[in-house]
Amino acid sequence: MNQKLREKTKEALSSVMPITAIVFLLSITIVPLPVSIIMLFLFGAVFLIIGMGFFSLGADMAMMPMGESIGVSLTRSRKLWLIVAVYFIMGFIITIAEPDLQVLASQVPSIPNMALILTIALGVGIFLVIAVLRILFKIKLAHLLIGFYMLLFAISAIAPENFIPVAFDSGGVTTGPITVPFILAIGVGLASIRGDKDSQDDSFGLVALCSIGPILAVLILGISYNPQEATYTPVVIENIETMQDVFHAFMVEFPLYAKEVALAIAPIVLFFSIYQTFSRRFNKRNLIRIGVGFLYTLIGLILFLTGVNVGFIPAGHFLGSELAALDHPWLLVPLGMIIGYFIVAAEPAVHVLNKQVSEITDGAISTKAMGYSLSIGVAFSLALAMIRVLTGISIFWVIIPGYMLALALTFVVPKIFTGIAFDSGGVASGPMTTTFLLPFAMGACESLGGNVLTDAFGVVAMVAMTPLITIQLMGLIYKYKMKAASAIKTIDTDNEDDMIEYSDDLEYEEDIPNG
Repeated sequence: MNQKLREKTKEALSSVMPITAIVFLLSITIVPLPVSIIMLFLFGAVFLIIGMGFFSLGADMAMMPMGESIGVSLTRSRKLWLIVAVYFIMGFIITIAEPDLQVLASQVPSIPNMALILTIALGVGIFLVIAVLRILFKIKLAHLLIGFYMLLFAISAIAPENFIPVAFDSGGVTTGPITVPFILAIGVGLASIRGDKDSQDDSFGLVALCSIGPILAVLILGISYNPQEATYTPVVIENIETMQDVFHAFMVEFPLYAKEVALAIAPIVLFFSIYQTFSRRFNKRNLIRIGVGFLYTLIGLILFLTGVNVGFIPAGHFLGSELAALDHPWLLVPLGMIIGYFIVAAEPAVHVLNKQVSEITDGAISTKAMGYSLSIGVAFSLALAMIRVLTGISIFWVIIPGYMLALALTFVVPKIFTGIAFDSGGVASGPMTTTFLLPFAMGACESLGGNVLTDAFGVVAMVAMTPLITIQLMGLIYKYKMKAASAIKTIDTDNEDDMIEYSDDLEYEEDIPNG
């Protein structure tokens, strides 16, 4: 096996093992899971680990170099109309390529799937252009975030109540494993052209703004359609009795996800082919490497999506429903926090973001620090989501204070942490959230007799919100540590100067003749 692929697979194994162990432990203690669901989950975990290994390597070899190259080339052209047109098209086609978007569209049958998908893609395309222009014209990210979130909450006040959680979830769903590596790489490419002291700080924030576009677009669509009868698709668990049934369940779904991922990657490959034809930027050796990277990405996403959809959805739904049915349903809160803490490490795009942050900051913001901050954030998001499931409180009571705190922190933390934090929200709310945490919340809500659309939906929005706070709090700690280190250095320098003066005085006294 390729050495780098082996390393990536080992990383994936260490990321997936904790959540696998938690589910297995729960199944033999508090919530006995049927053998069929356990077998589906374990097979899904194997698919997940191998898929993440291939995807991570493929993103490094193809998606990241391609995104950086396009960012550099378009910026150097200095043609504003070309920059706007190309980035809008890129945002539009990459969003349509996201497999999770089909899942979201199926949850709102009162609006035609294609109308919803095109609306979300339009939102991402427009906001990718805004994000790129922000970097080129050096506009502060915090100012745009405050303005757009104020607009977002104003529009959500008049949107249909049943539609609001779905709209907020759309912001997290659309920034998935295909979109994130490409958009992050564009930011790096744009920053490398600017080259000023703030360029690296501004390389983050594209995912943050691209997450706002779908929410606004879906809210406006909801107001137009007024889908009061919006429903959701209940989870159906297949009857699995033998290992042959388990194998059959995966083999039936495998071709479907293979087709989905192939259709998703095809527009990106086509776009890159057109770009290479006109730019001739990559030589033959690099083109072969990128081609192999696309193949790895394709294999990785097929395995990953098959694993999480076939193996993780039934386990998440069953766990949520059985925990809620216990004599003490409040156990959902601490157990949800534990699951949330470990599951974020299994998100493929999280590894891409953590690696880029470490590289751009030369290790000043380590992968480990990012990992802990994201895990703590997602743990709190699951606690909030379970409290909503148990109490039925409106999503506004959580979202509005949360975003107000996140936006307030932008005024006191270093700029780079604001961009990283708001990017990490979109990155953390990926396929693992939609295929395990959302079914977990839906199962709990069904068991408690709540309204799934208003109480269970919104968990993706919770996961997208809390890292905004925890990453910026990490930035605040970093800021004060740097101040303390600077103060100590100043004191040491002053002491050194005093010692030099004292030494000079001694030398002067020795030169004076006795008597």
